[in-house]
Amino acid sequence: MATLPETPSSWPSFARRIIECVARGSDLAGAGPPPADARPHGGVFVTLHKFGRLRGCMGTLDPHTPLDEAVRHAAFCAAAEDPRFPPVQPAELPELEIEVSILSDPQPMQDLEDLRIGRHGIIVRRGVQRGLFLPQVAVEHNLNKEAFLSRCCAEKAGLSADAWRDTATEVLLFTTEVFREV
Repeated sequence: MATLPETPSSWPSFARRIIECVARGSDLAGAGPPPADARPHGGVFVTLHKFGRLRGCMGTLDPHTPLDEAVRHAAFCAAAEDPRFPPVQPAELPELEIEVSILSDPQPMQDLEDLRIGRHGIIVRRGVQRGLFLPQVAVEHNLNKEAFLSRCCAEKAGLSADAWRDTATEVLLFTTEVFREV
């Protein structure tokens, strides 16, 4: 997980402008132009923290959506549609810290040794059930490999905690470039 410094036209600034429009009920066109960055990606997530605690996190795994549209969509969803939280209100805006994670193309995990805590995020899927944890989750919660996989199965995919051990369950690994507000 690479953390890159904030620049005036960076992804967190763009995501913040989208979130401000959402919170104020304004037209998203008022957020202005996105950064000029059309890199390929395996998905995008926008994470909101308030006083160091999770306030929202949503994203997309569609690598065919242009990066600016993916960030716009993830920021909108993190602010307004995360089912764990009410929509962001205008009074909360100064208290929010915004993080944009740009995912690499997910690759199948062949062996538990492939997984590197702090470097890899995981996608666990079986049939229509799937769950995802960004690399930051393992570090923030001090999880080892097995706990990281088990919690993703149980908490995100709705599978049994040990479903990752079953060959019917696919585990994919990805890395992220993380852009945080300064």
